[in-house]
Amino acid sequence: MGQMKIGWAKRNVSTDKPVNIPGQFHARISTGILDPIFATALVVESGGDLVCFVSIDVVVIRSFLLDNIREKVAKLLPGFPVEKIIVNATHTHTAPSHYHDGGWPRSKTLPTGPAPDDQMPIEMDIASGDEYRDFLSTQAAEAVAEAYNTRKEGGVAWGYGYAVVAHSRRVTYADDVSMRPGAVKNSTHGVNGHSVMYGNTNDPMFMGYEAGADHFINLMYTFDAENNLTGAIVNVPCPSQNSEGMYKLSASFWNEVRVQMKNRHGDIFVLPQAAAAGDLSPRILHYKEAQERRFKLKYGRERAFSEEFERLDIAERIADAFDEVLAWAKKDIRSDLPVAHSVETVQLSRRILSEEDVKEDREMLKGYENTPFKTDGTPVENLTVNSRLLASRHRCREIISRFEECKKSPTIPMELHTVSLGNEFAFATNRFELYMDYMHRIQARSPFPQTFIIQLTGVPGKDGGSYLATERGVWGRGYSASKYCNVCSPKGGQELVENTLRMLNDLKNKQ
Repeated sequence: MGQMKIGWAKRNVSTDKPVNIPGQFHARISTGILDPIFATALVVESGGDLVCFVSIDVVVIRSFLLDNIREKVAKLLPGFPVEKIIVNATHTHTAPSHYHDGGWPRSKTLPTGPAPDDQMPIEMDIASGDEYRDFLSTQAAEAVAEAYNTRKEGGVAWGYGYAVVAHSRRVTYADDVSMRPGAVKNSTHGVNGHSVMYGNTNDPMFMGYEAGADHFINLMYTFDAENNLTGAIVNVPCPSQNSEGMYKLSASFWNEVRVQMKNRHGDIFVLPQAAAAGDLSPRILHYKEAQERRFKLKYGRERAFSEEFERLDIAERIADAFDEVLAWAKKDIRSDLPVAHSVETVQLSRRILSEEDVKEDREMLKGYENTPFKTDGTPVENLTVNSRLLASRHRCREIISRFEECKKSPTIPMELHTVSLGNEFAFATNRFELYMDYMHRIQARSPFPQTFIIQLTGVPGKDGGSYLATERGVWGRGYSASKYCNVCSPKGGQELVENTLRMLNDLKNKQ
């Protein structure tokens, strides 16, 4: 076994241009920067193998972004094994769109009637998503090259602690809410059953939450040759979507985490990872009044912006857990752990759509296509209404398209990474907003004492993201478990579990 080499780099990937902010069903055009968003790279090399982690403050990795990064790294570092670059999104809902502009047809012409050609009128300046993707992929690739070129001898320590960050966001009722008088039926949030994402808990039929929450925080610290702390992977099972409705760019609670780390440890690198959290979020649903009292007494001032205190409260808990684990984990800094990194493309069973599913959407689509774009409001009002209409059309068309794809292939491919550091701990990736139970199935049966799960990692090609609900979730229905949200079935979810465990066991056996 050789000496471990470690390299870090980061890039500020904010932009002051007005950009579309994805993550809702309507367009939001940025009005500035609340706090910086980053692309952070870490290279760990040892024992003849390496892994390159890249974390980006975006909602998802899509539109060939991973391919663009790998292509640019290949030019900057000839011979570098670009297939071993793992890129994950933190899932902030306040980052610029890197999606193809072609996926959002638009026109300066204001139509007076229905517009089935989807030439949505836009009366305001919006920077190109293609242009931002080029900028983002360039910055991320340069960070990878810098991390690799500046790698030095060092070591790692690891462990887990406790930080309450996420809560279940799927509320379950005794009745099927879709059968209640006045229930909405549409292609966005009108998909509820016994479960509702962010449902009302002050309801006589409220039975509890569909699943629990995971309060583990997995940590890998890096040190230089003199055992000085240089950075850390901070892996929490929660998306960073506190400020998901804002119109300013923000990394959500990861910004406050970085501030806490700088105040406590200086200019160390922080690489955020979201573990499985498809049914979790950083939002309290049934203790809101008690939470407001907590914040009023704890912080004793007015909020600077919406959800500031929620973000700060989370960051303080993460930083406290970080310090608690560091205090004992640094007693066992290891500089000779071999890296073993396996990459495979696995096939996962699709969520099969029925004739009834597609019939519903064909009918809904007719209504959406016959609905004219709004032209009598302000530019922002028109854009909000029209982009929501366009999103509804696209969701119906996606169901129709997937129905045809299911006939051709019952599975979807996914690039899966497993990485081990000696016999001590491991990482495993997936492309999804993965329901928590799948993570527990992997971790409980993993041959490694500690296994970091990384959700929303990029895969080659244009697609990415998508929720992966459990059997329980699909039964309950609701947003995140609907036909619109799941390209992969619970059967495919278990196939992900089994393939991950097979690859982890292979790594373990090779040690």
